[in-house]
Amino acid sequence: MSAVSPEKPDSVVPASAPRQPVSVWTWPIALGLLTLFGLLSALLGQHGVWLVLSWAALSIPLIVTVICLIRAWSRPSSKGGLS
Repeated sequence: MSAVSPEKPDSVVPASAPRQPVSVWTWPIALGLLTLFGLLSALLGQHGVWLVLSWAALSIPLIVTVICLIRAWSRPSSKGGLS
């Protein structure tokens, strides 16, 4: 006769460790700095490479925002159905 180990219920999920503030705020700070750079380059440089840099720097946060919104809308919510 073999020893039987006690079974754990399937519904118990171990709590994850809290995330460090640096890991939470890295991307928002980076996008904020990129936006600040884009605004300053659009304000201070009116021609040439500054115009291209300002468009690129201001477009990237918008693209990231749209991608995050699409991902959030396509995930089912915790209440069931799409959010």
